[in-house]
Amino acid sequence: MSSRRDRIRAKIMSRVRIDPVTGCWEWTGPDSGKNGRGKGYPRMSLDGQTVAVHIAMWTNEHGYIPGKKELDHACRNRLCVRPEKGSRRDGHTQGKRQTPETGEARHDRPQRRT
Repeated sequence: MSSRRDRIRAKIMSRVRIDPVTGCWEWTGPDSGKNGRGKGYPRMSLDGQTVAVHIAMWTNEHGYIPGKKELDHACRNRLCVRPEKGSRRDGHTQGKRQTPETGEARHDRPQRRT
């Protein structure tokens, strides 16, 4: 019998397309729509609750996100649910992380700000 973590991971991965260029695990299921504060983020139903998929995946793989921290998409792709690519950071330190040479998002170096 599989664990709850295995079932959650399988449910998420059944709706993921892996981008061979960026390495992002892009969610192909429903999102939060085009309006509002959380627009465009992946959503799914888990145990009767609507949850943000990238947060559910991170929590499933790494544990809870401490208070006053939030999960950041180091790759800057809202549809990416790959848990290795997100990083925890203080909620008030928002800023884009781009390579100085190209201005493109960094996919290989998630950064933590404390």
